[in-house]
Amino acid sequence: MKIARPQTAVYWTPSTLDGFGNVTFATPVEIAVRWENKVELFIDNQGKEQKSAAVVYPVSEVKLEGYLYLGTLDDLSPAEESNPKSVTTAKEIRGVSASINIKGTQTLYKVWL
Repeated sequence: MKIARPQTAVYWTPSTLDGFGNVTFATPVEIAVRWENKVELFIDNQGKEQKSAAVVYPVSEVKLEGYLYLGTLDDLSPAEESNPKSVTTAKEIRGVSASINIKGTQTLYKVWL
């Protein structure tokens, strides 16, 4: 069974640290997703229980500390494209899981924001 991913999101992958220890981001890309605005409990990377603001099922792997925005690059200004923290509705990726489907033919990703 394939998960339908009818929506588009903008993804900023974390890249490097700047001279002040802050994460910088690579050029954003559009990816297909299924986005659900819902609260769900999950365990973060430090083993702490957290509550999500949204759960997203992207078509490809994404990384912790990256950002997702439900929409397209055309929705964003050049300043917003360069810094996801300036996009009020962009959310940080706080949890990621991946599992292989039962046939071993597809990796299913789940992300908590």
